[in-house]
Amino acid sequence: MPLNHYVTLGRSGLRVSPLCLGAMTFGEDLGWGSSVEESQRIIDRYIELGGNFIDTANFYTKSHSEKILGDHVGRHPARRDRLVIATKFSGNLYPGDPNGGGSGRKSIINAAENSLRRLQTDYIDLYWLHNWDIHTPIEETMAALEDLVRAGKVRYIGVSDTPAWKIAQANVLAHFRGWSSFIGLQIEYSLLERSVEQELVPMALEFGLGITPWSPLKSGALSGKYTRANAGQQKADRSAFLDQVLNEKTYALVDALGAIAREHGSTVARVALAWVQAQPGVSSTIIGARRLSQLEDNVGALEVKLTAEQLARLDALTQPTFGFPQSMQPMFPSLHNGGTTVNGVFAEPSSFGVVKGDKVY
Repeated sequence: MPLNHYVTLGRSGLRVSPLCLGAMTFGEDLGWGSSVEESQRIIDRYIELGGNFIDTANFYTKSHSEKILGDHVGRHPARRDRLVIATKFSGNLYPGDPNGGGSGRKSIINAAENSLRRLQTDYIDLYWLHNWDIHTPIEETMAALEDLVRAGKVRYIGVSDTPAWKIAQANVLAHFRGWSSFIGLQIEYSLLERSVEQELVPMALEFGLGITPWSPLKSGALSGKYTRANAGQQKADRSAFLDQVLNEKTYALVDALGAIAREHGSTVARVALAWVQAQPGVSSTIIGARRLSQLEDNVGALEVKLTAEQLARLDALTQPTFGFPQSMQPMFPSLHNGGTTVNGVFAEPSSFGVVKGDKVY
């Protein structure tokens, strides 16, 4: 499957590449990341391979990420309309300003205007609520986003890192009031982070939100770079993220990924990405690349088709244990009425049919 094998994001008509280019590492302002020149090469190559979906945020690398992407679009204006540019709001870029972040109307409008300026574009294709703001009524957030859509400054809206119940509340409110609703869900999802399968994934399947996983390689822990053999010898740029997950469980998983990679003549990273892509509801997986070689390697995951046995092998090593209310489902099998189990969580038959490859969810 190539990058130009476009899929619709959830129940929307927005067509995106199966792998999304994450721009969190564009810029070296935080002491790590890609240089401006390398970032431009990565963008060029991703587009050359057929990719159209690029994801950033208003505060990535102190806003430099958006500017790097905007400079690229500014130099190649003919590319703008075929690209799906996604950015996020919520983070406070202005310390000391109580309205400099969050999800209130004043903050949202200001963040959108500044992102448009940095991105050198008239509209944002997909505007993400980066994180739930507990201090702002969800009605205010959704109304402000609707105003941006009606003004033509935003095409679609999505939500990231927010509880399932709050997302459900927001979308039901939007449906009843005739407002734009969230079409995408951006969450951390990998073989080492499957807690989202308890509430967020079933919610996304029910509402038809296309899932775009971030950190599918768990900050590089599943890149193949860190193994039992070189434990403690590899220096990571973001060691704070990795130190807590480089343990025996991870090394056992990397061993299994390595074995499967050899069966496919592939790499550990590609197999880990292929597992994420194979999960129900996943539309487009976000891949980050600090170097062009990393992009080339990760894109190769689209050629890896894991067998049912290989998926089961990886599931057995990482299957999460959920408590109430999922633990009650086996007690009432007669109530399932033909439903199926998705990653150990019961799922009712769906009427809207989210299509992914040859499967319908």
